Amino acid sequence: MEQLVQRARHYSALLFGVAFVWIGIQHFTNVEFFLPIVPKVLGAPEFWVYLSGIVEIILGLSLMFPMYRKTGAKATALFLVVIYWANANMWINDIPLQGNTFSTSAHLMRAMAQVAMFALAIWIAEIKIVKEKKAFTPSEEGVEAETRAGTSL
Repeated sequence: MEQLVQRARHYSALLFGVAFVWIGIQHFTNVEFFLPIVPKVLGAPEFWVYLSGIVEIILGLSLMFPMYRKTGAKATALFLVVIYWANANMWINDIPLQGNTFSTSAHLMRAMAQVAMFALAIWIAEIKIVKEKKAFTPSEEGVEAETRAGTSL
């Protein structure tokens, strides 16, 4: 079973990496698409579009190569949290993309997609959110205390 999970993690990372590289390239070939969602407070929207494109390409490549995968997946999870600011900006300020604004349900779908990508990144990174339960083994101190109390088996 573990081998199947590792294989699924490997292929998921490859596909996720290819998607990140592709969207990163889009930041250079279709700059105008991304410009409107850069928060105005940052200024210089072209700079942020190009910078995020470079970051997405690097993250995508890191997901594709096993020796960098865990670190890249952790960085991808962090990036997805930070970059959501642009999506939230688009939602809050009702910013159109290619002349169309999104409905609330479309923004919610985008948010859920972002959460799913975050979850995928932490799964690829093998980050454990829930601690695994350890098998109960009485400690020596606990056994000694039971013996002194006369409750030992």
